[in-house]
Amino acid sequence: MDDGADLNGGETQAAGYREWTGFILMCLGMFMAIIDIQIVATSLPTIQSALGIAPDRMIWVQTAYLTAEIVAIPLTGYLTARIGMRWLFVGAVSLFTIASFGCAMSNHFGELIAWRIVQGFSGGTLIPAVFAAVFLLFPPRSQALATTIAGVAAVLAPTIGPIVGGWITQSYSWHWLFRVNILPGIVAAVGVAIFLRGKVAERHRARPIDMLALLLLATSLIALQIGLKDAPSLGWGVPHVLMLLGLSAVSTAAFIWRTWVSGAPLVELRCFADPNFTVGCVLSFVLGFGLFGSTYLMPFFLGLVRDHGPLRIGEIMLVTGLTQLATAPLAVWAERRVDPRWLTAFGFALFAIGLLLSADQTAQSDFADMLIPQMVRGAAIMFCLLPPTRMALGRLPASMVADGSGLFNLMRNLGGAVGLALIDTTIFSRAASEATQIAGKLRAGDVATAVKIGIPRDAFLEQRGQPPDEFATEMIRPLVEKASLVPAINAAWLLCAVLTALILLTLLFVKRTRPALSPDASLIATGG
Repeated sequence: MDDGADLNGGETQAAGYREWTGFILMCLGMFMAIIDIQIVATSLPTIQSALGIAPDRMIWVQTAYLTAEIVAIPLTGYLTARIGMRWLFVGAVSLFTIASFGCAMSNHFGELIAWRIVQGFSGGTLIPAVFAAVFLLFPPRSQALATTIAGVAAVLAPTIGPIVGGWITQSYSWHWLFRVNILPGIVAAVGVAIFLRGKVAERHRARPIDMLALLLLATSLIALQIGLKDAPSLGWGVPHVLMLLGLSAVSTAAFIWRTWVSGAPLVELRCFADPNFTVGCVLSFVLGFGLFGSTYLMPFFLGLVRDHGPLRIGEIMLVTGLTQLATAPLAVWAERRVDPRWLTAFGFALFAIGLLLSADQTAQSDFADMLIPQMVRGAAIMFCLLPPTRMALGRLPASMVADGSGLFNLMRNLGGAVGLALIDTTIFSRAASEATQIAGKLRAGDVATAVKIGIPRDAFLEQRGQPPDEFATEMIRPLVEKASLVPAINAAWLLCAVLTALILLTLLFVKRTRPALSPDASLIATGG
């Protein structure tokens, strides 16, 4: 990331229609990148069924995108310096569009994941590019309006994403989740190339990059993701898993050392010298864990346990986004007047309660049971985003704010990627043991268990004491699988809730922060 001085280092001329048009088109690209993971989430069960993906591999559709975004974020400042903001955006949104077409044309799991990696990598530069554009394109008097436009796009995308994704898949097919990016992507790329001409948009300079540090970061993330995914099925003590987790740990240590001693660090670790920034990044990590985790757990449960289609899943999940949108003005108002420590404590406590309320679901739980937990989580989200941003960035020197903002966003995505892996590990390790217990009770003739998972009482009594034939086994297997998923998913909700509650203890180490940033700028700094 470029530092704050670089962003404001030159005289910014009054913005005309070309700058505003180009900036709005950049916001369109950012909107595409933010909404992408939301519209795909509601249709994960449909994609899994269509491509024959094993349920325990479905998570990679989201994890691949997030991990690639994490690797891309530190590159944004370097690429902006080398090729200029205009061509960085045009190249990134063009690559995102091509990758979206590739995802739509995918016929098997490996092909889809490969394109999702490309899509995430290109999308990861779009949000920081918009953040930089606010300062590069507009004079101070216009920056408030520019940040408002970007802030609305950043908040609107996750709000409408679930319902839009469900409607697209149910009305057309899952392929259109990716095809819808093609026309807006072309418009954004061509429009920015045409309208954002001039010294500011095309300004570039030499800037080195530590490719070794980037390679170490990517290696650490990939090894960790694969290790966490393979551990439940292979065992935590097998050499393969231990090697992957060890490689991740060594790569992480080497990345930290390399970045600390580098003359051109990939990320600015000196930001962590400020305890407020450190706590803010930890909070951002945990928020990513909970946000992306809940966005995965809901469609997972509704699709695989309740057998809902993508549109119905989207309708149910819309509640969180609408509540977030409704409470955003209150959060912005409070963020400028109340100590961020208290607001953060309120937000994370409320978010933990919302997660905990989902940890007691049954196989019959549906919209009515999910309404209050979703509303509680939705009301908490903006209080978990804005105040920690002020805490994290409010005490940093101006020259480190942009680097700090990049790290802050990176930590939230990192929390999401690690969280999804741990959640999936929790679900499938717990589901396997639950299925074994249920099968044992059925073999022992437990009528209550049979009725609970959906086997007709009379049919079970007729078969009791006899070895089940192949037909009966095939009929019972999906019932056992569904029944075993319910407590496993509840355990994952509980994991998210406990971690979110425990993180409140870090607020004891936070020092009082100076008055708030512009609320709109906070939205950009958090990436929505």
